[in-house]
Amino acid sequence: MPKLFEKTVIKSMELGNRFVRSATWEGMAETDGSCTQKLIDVTADLAKGGVGLIITGHAYVKLEGKAGPWQISVHSDEMIPSLKRMTSAVHEAGGKIALQISHAGCYAFVPETNTEAVGPSPGIPDTTPPCRELTKEEISDICAAFGKAAARAKSAGFDAIQIHAAHGYLLSQFLSPFFNRRTDNYGGSVENRSRIVLEVFRTIRQTVGKEYPILIKLNSQDFVQGGGLSVDDMLTVSSLLEKEGIDAIEMSGGTIYLSGEYSAMRNTVATEPNQELYYRDAAARFKKTLSTPLMLVGGARSLEVAEQAVAEGLADYVSLCRPLMREPGLIGRWRSGDTRKSACLSENACLGALMKGKGLQCVIKKGEL
Repeated sequence: MPKLFEKTVIKSMELGNRFVRSATWEGMAETDGSCTQKLIDVTADLAKGGVGLIITGHAYVKLEGKAGPWQISVHSDEMIPSLKRMTSAVHEAGGKIALQISHAGCYAFVPETNTEAVGPSPGIPDTTPPCRELTKEEISDICAAFGKAAARAKSAGFDAIQIHAAHGYLLSQFLSPFFNRRTDNYGGSVENRSRIVLEVFRTIRQTVGKEYPILIKLNSQDFVQGGGLSVDDMLTVSSLLEKEGIDAIEMSGGTIYLSGEYSAMRNTVATEPNQELYYRDAAARFKKTLSTPLMLVGGARSLEVAEQAVAEGLADYVSLCRPLMREPGLIGRWRSGDTRKSACLSENACLGALMKGKGLQCVIKKGEL
């Protein structure tokens, strides 16, 4: 049996294989953030398709932290019933599911929330949206909101939590010297810039207990001109999290708005195996120095490359996102012996359907492009 299809354990969570569905904005929630049946069905289909661990799209922990329309929420107890229906559907299909929790920071969807965008520092004119610098009291309040969100997720039946600290959202903004220009103990050195992330982790751990799995998503680097998070910074942050007891780290890269061709959703087609796994060099450095299980996302399109990554110790888990939009049963197909690579073209046409309110879907597969 290839290592990819081994059973593994992360704290109290047993996984049937080493494939992870990486989080994305599905755009299928109700306007109040509760789960629709369409979103529940899409998630259950991933479990039926053989994915070892499903990570939901990012759920906002405070209304001011909502990133976009039709985004899933965990900001109030009113969200718990629909979240329970989601976890029940996944468990009935034999899957495991983690809730990704986040705050959008300066990229908050202000037109809908009617709140003020906030961030580690004021917005950069003509570069980022306008926002107000958070006070220390407000930072404490956000940390508490992450803890309450984790408690709701656990009560709703999720098997784990993933903290979203990548792609230029609030926690990622704090980690990045491009966004974070503070001069207090939340800014400056990478240790200071990591402070809010560690405080969020500690708050969640105190809330959910020692045996509940807590994961985190980090950028390998920001790819932002003018000095964003570097690979060296990422390794320091990861080391601090390892010492705190994080249960797994998912490595991604880029921001959603400022990273150009190195965006978090790259518009490139991998024609050769060596073009897959965008962050392989950063992952190799991670594995040389850290022992925390690593989930690697970005560009994986073939079973061959995924197998090699795990067999050679580049990653412990391989995460995919866009390929599973096109083919929810991809992992099951590979396991059955049909090892043709994913047909995903990485052209990001799926985003067009999202912005029209149709929800995340492969428009090429549906013949709409």
